[in-house]
Amino acid sequence: MYTLASILSHIHSKQHLIRDAARQIYDLAYDSRKIRNAEHSLFFALKNVRDGHTFIPDAYQKGVRAFVVSCEDIDISLCPEASFFWVEDVLTALQELASYHRQQFHKPVIGITGSNGKTIVKEWLAQLLQEDKKVYQSPKSYNSQLGVALSLWNLSDDYDCAIIEAGISLPGEMNHLEAMIRPDIGIMTNIGVAHASGFASKAAKITEKITLFKRTKDVIFPSRYGFDAYLPSETTTFTFGERDVDNVRILHIEERRDGRSSIQVSYEQEIATFTVPFVDKASIENVLICLTTLLFLGYPLDVILPKLGRLRPLEMRLQLKTGRHNCSIIDDTYSNDLASLQIALDFLHQQQQHKKKTLILSDMEGLDDKLQAKLLSVLGRQNLTRIIIVGKSLHFLVDKLATPLLFFDSTEELVRNLRNIVLENESILIKGSRRYHLEDVSKLLVAKSHETVLEINLSALEHNLQAYRSILPQHVKLMAMVKAFSYGSGSYEVANLLQFNKVDYLTVAFADEGVELRQHGIDLPIMVLSPDEQVFESLLTSNLEPEIYSFRILKSFIDFLRIRKQKAFPIHIKIDTGMHRLGFLPREMAELATLLSAAPEIKVKTVFSHLVAAGKEQHRDFTIQQIGFFSTSVDRLEVGLGYTVIRHIANTSGIINWPSAYMDMVRLGIGLYGVDMDGKMTLEKVSELKTTITQIKELPAGTTVGYDRKGLLHRASRIATVKIGYADGYSRRFGEGVGEMSINGQKVSTVGSICMDMCMLDVTDIVAHELDEVVVFPDLMEAARRIDTIPYELLVNLSARVKRVYYYG
Repeated sequence: MYTLASILSHIHSKQHLIRDAARQIYDLAYDSRKIRNAEHSLFFALKNVRDGHTFIPDAYQKGVRAFVVSCEDIDISLCPEASFFWVEDVLTALQELASYHRQQFHKPVIGITGSNGKTIVKEWLAQLLQEDKKVYQSPKSYNSQLGVALSLWNLSDDYDCAIIEAGISLPGEMNHLEAMIRPDIGIMTNIGVAHASGFASKAAKITEKITLFKRTKDVIFPSRYGFDAYLPSETTTFTFGERDVDNVRILHIEERRDGRSSIQVSYEQEIATFTVPFVDKASIENVLICLTTLLFLGYPLDVILPKLGRLRPLEMRLQLKTGRHNCSIIDDTYSNDLASLQIALDFLHQQQQHKKKTLILSDMEGLDDKLQAKLLSVLGRQNLTRIIIVGKSLHFLVDKLATPLLFFDSTEELVRNLRNIVLENESILIKGSRRYHLEDVSKLLVAKSHETVLEINLSALEHNLQAYRSILPQHVKLMAMVKAFSYGSGSYEVANLLQFNKVDYLTVAFADEGVELRQHGIDLPIMVLSPDEQVFESLLTSNLEPEIYSFRILKSFIDFLRIRKQKAFPIHIKIDTGMHRLGFLPREMAELATLLSAAPEIKVKTVFSHLVAAGKEQHRDFTIQQIGFFSTSVDRLEVGLGYTVIRHIANTSGIINWPSAYMDMVRLGIGLYGVDMDGKMTLEKVSELKTTITQIKELPAGTTVGYDRKGLLHRASRIATVKIGYADGYSRRFGEGVGEMSINGQKVSTVGSICMDMCMLDVTDIVAHELDEVVVFPDLMEAARRIDTIPYELLVNLSARVKRVYYYG
C-alpha cells in the first residue's frame, strides 16, 4: 500500500500536482479499458502505438484520480480532482516504482531468462515448490519491460519466495529488467533462435541475457551452452550436464516404448534413475533444470524424483472455446493465483457476447488472512452472475460477496452435479490450479466437434493490429475486415477483440454475418459489402450499414427506408476506380450526388474504392491513377452533397506501400491475420490448423494407398492416417505428395488422394506415434504456392466443422 505522497519519493518527477496526498494506491493502471479499482489506481499514460494521454479523460470518468504523464500541455481543468506527476518517460517511472517495491521484498527472488522454456520452467518450479512454500510467480508470459513491472507490483512478504520471468528482444533491454528484478538466484534455460534478429551474434545475445545476473550470487543452467564464460568471475554456478565438473551429471537418457523417458543422474555420489512423461528434448531439458534447481535449494533426491514423474505438459494459454447451450468457455485451468486470476477476469469482462458471466474457481494454495483479503477484494469488484467454487478453503467468502456462490468439495462432486446447474447463454471462466483438474469440467462444457482444430492466437492478432496502427498517423481511422468468417478465424470472437481494441469500423461480406455480431454484443459500426434487396430488413433491424454500389440498389434502399419513415440512415458509397467489379464510375458522380442530396432517408458516412494492385511495383502508375480518380470523384460528390465524408481506399497492401492513400481511414484485412503479402512487416502467426494421427501402419513396398490406388509405395513404409480431408477444407490438390504437414517439428508428405475426412502421410523417416499432433500447414505461403493459389483461399475454405480454439499466448 502506498500513498500519493510516498510515491512522489520513489519516481523522478519534473513537477507534480497532488490534490490528495493521503490517497491510497493499490493498483497500477495503463489501460483505461481494464480499470477495476479506479479510486485506488495510479494511471500511467504510456506512449505505445496509441498515446495513453488521450485516454486520461476516459480513466478520469471511470473514477481514476491520479496520473503519471509526460506531456506538459495536458488540460488538467478537465480533471479538477486529479493529481498529476510529470516525468520524462512514463514507462521508466513505472519501472522505478516497481523496482522500489521489489526492494521491500526480503525473501528469495528467482529470476529466469533464456531463449525458450522460461514460462514452462517457471510454472513447473512453482508447482514443485508449492507443496511446502507460498510461491509468487509472474503471471503467464509477463516478462517484458511493462510485464515485469506489473508482475513485481503484486509481490508481498506474504510469500516465501518469488519466481520472475524476464524476456528481451533487443539489446539494452535487460539492464532495465535487472534493475527491477534483482534476482537472488538465477536460472538460464538455454539459448536459441528466438528474437535472434535483434542481436549481432549469438554471443551478443548471451551477453545481453546474462546481464540479468550481474548482481546475482548463484546461477543455475545447462552446462552445454557455456554460459559460465559470460558470467562475472565472482558468480557461483550450479550446472547439470555430462561433464565431470557438473553438479548434476546426466548419465543416461532413454526413450521408452510407453512414451516416457528414463533418466539416470548422479549427484554428490548418489546415483538415481527416474522416469518422466516426455520424450522431446526440450521438455527433458526443462525437467532437468527443475531438478537441478531443487537440488540447489536443498531438497533431497528421494523427495524430488517422485514429483518430477508427476509433471505434465502445460497448456499455458488462456483459451476461448465454443460451449454447449450457446455458452463461451474460457479455459484457464493450468494455474490459480491472484495475479493470473485478475488477468483471466479481465479477459472474461472483454467478452460482450453474453450478459451473464460465471466464474468456476478452485481453491488457491497458501491463502493466509492477507491473501484472503486480497482475493475478496478482487472478487468483490467483479460484475459476476455467480461463482462456483471447488474445494474447501474458500468458504470464508460466504456472506462476504453479493454474488451468489455455489460450493463443491471436489471436482468430482461438481462433475456429478453439473447437469443440475443451468449454464446457458453465458460466458464461463474456468480457473483452477493443476491438482483440481478443472479441465475435466471444461471438457464437459465445451461443444463436441471434429478433432481437427484451428488454434487462433488472439494476442498475435492484437500484435498485428498494433503493428499496422504504429505506422498510421493518429488521425487515420481503421476499418477491420471480418468478412468470410474473419478469413477463417471466426466471427464474434475476433470482432470482440477488435472492439475491445477500439477499431473504428468492422466490415462483413453478408448481412447474416453482421446480424450474428450484433447478437453477440458487437456495437461497433458495421459495413456490409454488396447487399441486395432481400437483406434490407436485416440491415435496418440490426443497424448495419450497407455498401451502395449501383443506382438500382440505391433507389431500392431509399424506397425501402421511405416506407419505414427512416431518416439519415448511414450508407457507404463505392466508386469503381479500376477494379471493375462493383461501384459507381467516376463519370456518374453528378447524377449520384443529385440523387443522394434529394434523399433525406440516407446519410453518406464514407466513400471508398479498392486498389487493384497496391503491392505490385509494376502497376505503380495504375495505382496513382486510381488514387487520383478517387480523390477527384469524392471532391465532386461532396460538393453535390453539401457535407464531407470519410474517405478510404487503402487496403492492407495500401497501408504498407501507399501513405499518400491513407486519407481518413484505411481497411486492414489479411495482414491482421498474420499473412504479410508484401514481406515488409513483422507479423505474428494468428492461426494454426492442427489434427492428430488416428492410426499408423507398416506396409511393404509395392503396396498402394488410398482411392484409385494413386499412392504407390516404392519402399517399405510407415503410413499415418490423420483426421483431416477435403470436407474440412484441405484441398484434394494437396494429394499425391503435394501437401506437407509437420509432426514433432519434422515435415512429411501426403500419400495418395485426399479423402473426404482423412488423408495419409508417409512417416517412414521420422519418429511418430498414434495420437501425435500434426500441423497441417507448417508454412501457409509455401502451401498456397504448391497448389497455385493464395493464402486467402486456404484460410477462408476451412470448414465451419473445424473447431476454432482461441487463446492468449
